[in-house]
Amino acid sequence: MAHSTSAATQRIDEDWLRHHPLPQPGAGSDKESRGHVLVVGGSPQIPGAILLAATAALRAGAGKLVVATCEQVAPLLATALPEARVIALPQTADGALAVAGVDDLAELTGDIDALLVGPGMQHEATTVAFARRLLAATACPAVLDAYAMGAIPSASRPHTVVTPHAGEMAHLSGLSKDEVVQRPCEIATAAAEDWQATVVLKGAASWIAAPDHHAWLHVGGNAGLGVSGSGDVLAGGIVGLLARGLPPLHGSAWGVALHARAGELLAQRIGPLGYLAREIADALPQVMARYG
Repeated sequence: MAHSTSAATQRIDEDWLRHHPLPQPGAGSDKESRGHVLVVGGSPQIPGAILLAATAALRAGAGKLVVATCEQVAPLLATALPEARVIALPQTADGALAVAGVDDLAELTGDIDALLVGPGMQHEATTVAFARRLLAATACPAVLDAYAMGAIPSASRPHTVVTPHAGEMAHLSGLSKDEVVQRPCEIATAAAEDWQATVVLKGAASWIAAPDHHAWLHVGGNAGLGVSGSGDVLAGGIVGLLARGLPPLHGSAWGVALHARAGELLAQRIGPLGYLAREIADALPQVMARYG
């Protein structure tokens, strides 16, 4: 499919990245200056998604990390991710995070610089209710992924990023997947305006749209990025960049660009297919170093 750009559209390419540099820590900076991230998600059946997202947030340069997950998963996650504080939240009988668990995060809501909700969470209705309640309790930039994106049409919350692929956008918008694939820029831009959020409509060509009608296009990466867990890494990378101070539109654009370039690096190192999502996260620092 050919992609054209309008007057209001920018292409996210090497020239764009050079003219919109990442913030660089000063000589005396510490973990506090690089931002405090809260990642909420996980379930007994999908415990790895939150591990991938949380790891990517740190790999993207965030300084402090708190992870909140269901009580069944928390001990395993604490062992797998020693860099994080891990909070065990109550879960329902079917493995979803209980909405009442938002209250257990009250002490953090004024202390975090960026929030990610959704990776690995099960049961859409419960996840949406949890995400809405948590968004209402926080004011920092937020990224919604997977089922948590269902909270955005009624959230009316500024500084929020949603990261759907075409199928998820179809579900959120009520359109068919074919419509989304055929009119990605128009649909992403309309959704961003309707939801007053930054929309990352991800794919081989990713459209990043802001509520002010700006639409940015990124084309790159490779087929190997289409692997289980890759979207969790992208969401984690974006929230890490938001914690470092990038606004939602720029943080989303950089997150997409770094994710794609990590895939390109791994294709050269390992092969075009078969590298793992965890390896995408691990490649982010090397890719960022090119632009330091």
